[in-house]
Order: sequence, then C-alpha cells, then structure tokens
Amino acid sequence: MTGLWIAVGVLGALLVALVAGSFLLLAMGRLNLDLDWGRSLHELGPITVTIAAPRELVFELIAAPYIGRPPAGSGIDVLARSADLVIAAHHTRVHFYTARTVEAIEFDAPTRVGFTHVTGPVPHAVEEFALQDAEGATEVHYRGEIGIDFYVLGRIAARHWVRPQWERVVREHLQDLKGRAEEMAARRRSHEVNRNAAERGPS
Repeated sequence: MTGLWIAVGVLGALLVALVAGSFLLLAMGRLNLDLDWGRSLHELGPITVTIAAPRELVFELIAAPYIGRPPAGSGIDVLARSADLVIAAHHTRVHFYTARTVEAIEFDAPTRVGFTHVTGPVPHAVEEFALQDAEGATEVHYRGEIGIDFYVLGRIAARHWVRPQWERVVREHLQDLKGRAEEMAARRRSHEVNRNAAERGPS
C-alpha cells in the first residue's frame, strides 16, 4: 500500500511539474497554442503620452529599429522586411524570464505604427500607436487587444497577469521613447539656433 501512495505522489508531482512547465513555456512564447477554446478578448490601454518633439521625429524613433539596424540590446530581431511591412521578433524581460513574440509591423508615416501578433505568449494580439500633432509636440495614443483561450482560466490570467504586465512594458517603452525624442529634439533646436547665429555673424 505504501508503494502505491509513493507512486501516486510521484505521478502527481510530475503532473504539477508538467503543467507548471507548460505555463512557463507559454509565457515565454516558446510554446504556441492557438486552440480557440473559450477565447476571451481584453482591451489594452488606452494609454496616452505627450512628447515635446515633432511628430516626424517621434515616428522616426519608433520605426528606426525595424527599418534600419536594430541597436544592440534592443531585443529586436528583424526576420523579414519590405517597404511598409516588417516581421520582427521581440525579446522582452518579464521578471525572471524573457518572453519572445513575433509580430508583423505596419508603418503609415508619420501617423501610425501597427503591430499584429504572429506567435508568442498569447494566440491573438493587435496593437496601434497613433501619432497626433499637438502644436509642435506629439501625442502618442496607444491601444490594443489581446485574446486568451481556456475559458475562465484565460480570463483570470488576462485580468491579473497578462494585461497588467503587457501595459507595464508599453508604459516603460513610451517613457523611454519620450526621453529619447525630447533629448534629440532639444539637441536639434540648439544646433539650429547656433547655426542661425553663425550665419548672421557678429552683431
């Protein structure tokens, strides 16, 4: 009888380890499931940030890692590229693991950048960054949608884990974008002032 309980305990532990490992692989984007079993849709955002920089500059900074060469440490790998569409893998640090997503990115300069999920931690995701001119500054409006399977378990995971973590990463990205864009805009304005002063010559 003792041997039977030991076997049951070992099987139970293996089952728990298997389930935990599967959820971790899903979260990391290494296991991709698109079953459409009890899928629920969850809104992302809206999130808005105002950047003291021209819209063209902000768009340029958003598009640069995909249109040009991704900077070292960006976590972006461009897999395919055309004139207005890029397929790229993103590696995002989330607590103790790194999540991998592959997305199709569309560009509509200088007003919009759209992301459509291909593979990753969730079976469905679409995102949009809309850029609006605001008297020399730029308002970036983010919104999106994620879909998660598995009925009530998916709803719980989306509400308490996936959506908060996703939006946290977006907010961090927008704050980093704001800092870089405003710094570059300030440098350009300073360069323009110095150039104009040099062209006028001594008064």
